[in-house]
Amino acid sequence: MLKPVLGLAATGVLALLLWKVMAIFLLPLLGLAIGFVFLAIKIGFIVGAVCLLIWVFKRLNRTADA
Repeated sequence: MLKPVLGLAATGVLALLLWKVMAIFLLPLLGLAIGFVFLAIKIGFIVGAVCLLIWVFKRLNRTADA
């Protein structure tokens, strides 16, 4: 009667151990991916700020010449 329950418990323990091992290996990869995403967002904000400054500079010079 306990044999199916023991098999299920062993499967659960094995799954838990595999989950912990995979978390140890995949967590640095997840951190690296998040770091690259934030780097891309940061570069996008910098490029956007430079484009905004160029647009404002051109607009101010156009009104001053007219």
